[in-house]
Amino acid sequence: MEPPKVQQPGEGGLNVTLTIRLLMHGKEVGSIIGKKGETVKKMREESGARINISEGNCPERIVTITGPTDAIFKAFAMIAYKFEEDIINSMSNSPATSKPPVTLRLVVPASQCGSLIGKGGSKIKEMRESTGAQVQVAGDMLPNSTERAVTISGAPEAIIQCVKQICVVMLESPPKGATIPYRPKPASTPIIFSGGQVRADPLGASTANLSLLLQHQPLPVSVTSRFYHSPLHHCHCLC
Repeated sequence: MEPPKVQQPGEGGLNVTLTIRLLMHGKEVGSIIGKKGETVKKMREESGARINISEGNCPERIVTITGPTDAIFKAFAMIAYKFEEDIINSMSNSPATSKPPVTLRLVVPASQCGSLIGKGGSKIKEMRESTGAQVQVAGDMLPNSTERAVTISGAPEAIIQCVKQICVVMLESPPKGATIPYRPKPASTPIIFSGGQVRADPLGASTANLSLLLQHQPLPVSVTSRFYHSPLHHCHCLC
């Protein structure tokens, strides 16, 4: 079976199935979901794309959009215009006079970012100039993953055109090797110290991170029965 031929996006352009992942803050996710899930339901029905939102009490969530490229572009358009509507509504109660741009953050396998940037930054420069959107590719990978954030800012129309161009690049340059997807972690994990003190561990309370926290805690520690605090201020595991 031959791979799908990639055409420039247009009225009848791309027609292959693609999955795009977005990284959103909790407030943005709430806007997309809407009251009783009505907004996301409408987006699914009108775009024809599958829109899934990651579970979890996290400050960031992953929104996955899957479907034919035409459906993905419709879903992106609806999200971009919804965010613009939110900005306009927030400005009605604000003294600000200039409207800030709409911003979306894509999560892209790091192995594809080189193609998005292009030789000497030529591709990303071309995208900025042809769409009018600002595009930034993060230099570092997202924690515990092989993905990077790609931030697109501008008017909704510019963002939609930019997403179309990014889709073309992603289809022409598939990811190399296995991709470890980024999974947002909860904001903090409470650690109970002796005496009932609670201390939030912003790093996720892994064993290595516990040892860092315990270095600054001279009291005996009762995180779980598996950990105790030695005079050397290291964290040991009782197996």
